[in-house]
Amino acid sequence: MEVNPDARDRADEADREREESHQGRRWLGGLHGVPVLLKDSIATKDKMNTTVGSYALLGSEVARDAGVVERLRNAGAVILGKASVSEWYHLRSFGIPDGWSARSGQAVVSVSVSVSMENPYVRSGNPCGSSGGSAISVAANMVAVALGTETDGSILCPADYNSVVGIKPTVGLTSRAGVVPVSPRQDTIGPICRTVSDAVQVLDVIVGFDPRDFEATQEAAKFIPAAAGGYKQFLNVDGLKGKRLGVVMNPFLSLLNRSTAASTFEHHLNTLRQSGATIVDDLEITNVEVILDFFKSGEAVALMAEFKLALNDYLKELISSPVRSLADVIAFNTNNPDLENVKEYGQELFVAAESTNGIGEEETEAIRTMENLSRDGFEKIMKENELDAMVTPGWRAASVLAIGGYPAISVPAGYDTDGMPFGICFGGLKGTEPKLIEAAYAFEQATMVRRPPFSFVFESSKEAYF
Repeated sequence: MEVNPDARDRADEADREREESHQGRRWLGGLHGVPVLLKDSIATKDKMNTTVGSYALLGSEVARDAGVVERLRNAGAVILGKASVSEWYHLRSFGIPDGWSARSGQAVVSVSVSVSMENPYVRSGNPCGSSGGSAISVAANMVAVALGTETDGSILCPADYNSVVGIKPTVGLTSRAGVVPVSPRQDTIGPICRTVSDAVQVLDVIVGFDPRDFEATQEAAKFIPAAAGGYKQFLNVDGLKGKRLGVVMNPFLSLLNRSTAASTFEHHLNTLRQSGATIVDDLEITNVEVILDFFKSGEAVALMAEFKLALNDYLKELISSPVRSLADVIAFNTNNPDLENVKEYGQELFVAAESTNGIGEEETEAIRTMENLSRDGFEKIMKENELDAMVTPGWRAASVLAIGGYPAISVPAGYDTDGMPFGICFGGLKGTEPKLIEAAYAFEQATMVRRPPFSFVFESSKEAYF
């Protein structure tokens, strides 16, 4: 989407600081000199825009860096740029394709002068989710570290489809301050990297209390490891030993729709067993069909109202902006139909959100429905079976985890016959990132499934794209 014009100068400065550190004159942060790409909804107080892919926010000025960006800079990271995003997180319209925004068009990766592809592994492949640009960039080796955001599936799905690692933290573990919001109840910020180790290194940097996101980060701060090792101490190759893992296949395996997924996943279950885990198989989540239905679960009703309230608050805090409310954004799109492709994609979800009037009886009941679904579904199977993690094929359990604010890690698991990637998802109760990291890292080290995309294309098609 955008390259930070100051990135090269900051990288040169980091090199000088590293030289000083070798002479004992300077302490360096954990990500010193590491380039980091941010989803274009994470605010930076610099020369870059923060637009969620929309021209409506082009030229707007934020008051300060987002909370996670402050932590990245304090750790010495170099903010490389902003990654493309599905415009307004898909909340403008159901018709907007994954990876498309008015500002950037369709998210692609250029492999050569003449060839580009939506997915680094398969030209016609879906990048998936609104954090698709972050995942594509990491998968294609353009950057080692990116940040994404998730309300429901926007880290887990791009990680799955692009054969990278995505960590969706417990809601509140990472600050949402300075990030264009959807739902304070469900929004979370997490790393997308090529390995579990890299993602955990970044997670250690970005977690923590933020007074600008007071309630959520204060509540989740109790989950952060007090020991000096942080989350890195759980990068244990023997992390599967003694773990109780609950396997939920239905309906996620069929939703995965990959011809090799069933046999691959069965092989991975054997690997988990051989690595010391106890597998509790054939589990079912109560009312999973309701949870996965955006409307029946209550999620649609709640998100529409929450989005309007949260977005209006975000826009009002900007130092300058062409728009100051959701109503202004709708009017901007109406007045600029060609610029925003309104005729082709519409903005019916914006209109629906604008028609809401806060959190009333209907919204309260919708939130209560989701709480009950989580208690009687995911939480019940976790607690009754004394599980350390739930294991599912693919990413489709995202809604199960989203509506309750639960954490998850997606790890590359395999490739279909056409080369399209798919992952395995480890999900847990709030604050169980240590257990998820142990399981995900040990699985990754035992399988080492991931392959670079372009070499995979070369091997499977015998065509060179360089």
